[in-house]
Amino acid sequence: MSDVLTTTAAVYTGSERLDLREVTLRAPGRGEVRVRIGASGVCGSDRHVLDGDWQMPTPTIMGHEGAGVVEAVGEGVTSLAVGDHVIMTWFYPCGTCASCRQGRTWVCTGSRSEECLLPDGSTPTTIDDARVYPYLAVGSMSERVVVAEQAAIRVPAEVPFDVAALIGCSIATGVGAVVNDARVQAGRSAVVIGAGGVGLSIIMGLALAGASPIIAADVNDDALALAKEFGATHTVRSGPDLAERVREIVADGADFAFEAIGRPDTIALMPTTLQRGGTAVIVGLPPQDRPVPIDALALAEEGKALLGSNYGGTVPARDFPMLSRLYLDGKLPIDRLITHRFALADVNDAFDLMRAGAKGRSVLVL
Repeated sequence: MSDVLTTTAAVYTGSERLDLREVTLRAPGRGEVRVRIGASGVCGSDRHVLDGDWQMPTPTIMGHEGAGVVEAVGEGVTSLAVGDHVIMTWFYPCGTCASCRQGRTWVCTGSRSEECLLPDGSTPTTIDDARVYPYLAVGSMSERVVVAEQAAIRVPAEVPFDVAALIGCSIATGVGAVVNDARVQAGRSAVVIGAGGVGLSIIMGLALAGASPIIAADVNDDALALAKEFGATHTVRSGPDLAERVREIVADGADFAFEAIGRPDTIALMPTTLQRGGTAVIVGLPPQDRPVPIDALALAEEGKALLGSNYGGTVPARDFPMLSRLYLDGKLPIDRLITHRFALADVNDAFDLMRAGAKGRSVLVL
């Protein structure tokens, strides 16, 4: 068994600026593995915490989109071995609750990921013997992590770490929303509100499913240009008149609408872009305690559905290897999503770039 180590990590203490700290990382216990991180995505969910939209325990090692190599395994680990390339999942399944037994791991009721705890209720990290929480039980903005065995999914070593990291959240969420949750069929029309990382992943998923037309809506011209590169057949400027703009392309409205920003006003706008019997899919996560005004009467009268998509209905053990193979086969151009790469020491610059409205995705390369 490996000894206790120190590792450099980006730690959130309540400020929007992360601190680089030396953190003590214990050896992996029963059912746990230690992973040397190769890359960590810089995701909007991390920014929600830093900007005070979501409340998390502190201090917290940020990062939940991570990929790397298994360095050590704890007692009882059977699915992984030293040297395996893995993608972390930020919502590890407990494997025993009713949802897990039904194969619906994305709505597991026994996971402690959202508490930033491992299955036994511990954290593997400390500073001066005081507990430090890994964000969503991953904390991938760190040189090394200890995670639950079921939170690390083996994938082909040919997948670059920066690409693999994005599969762990952005790609799984966006593509999964299309193929797992909405189950979009070929020839169906769709509008995607927000052409950031998740929105572009949704567009990739729609293109993969054969949807047409695929309409990207955003307020940023650069984002719309990028959306065309990933499979959007049409682009429109997002605004209060979005429904009219969509109907200039699809006369009766779209079959599906996806919101990938997490803004209450754009979530409320989604159903207006749909034809009768259409489906609006909430993918972006809004700030806590921000209600969304929905015209329930219109939904009922027009037979429209409102669907919440949690992690794209992802079953990591099934979907991460499948998404990796689609990338390797040239069917998901994930690498083209990455527009900026930063060292761990420059993590605050990466978040500043996100706040400035940069499109595409930034990745920390360790």
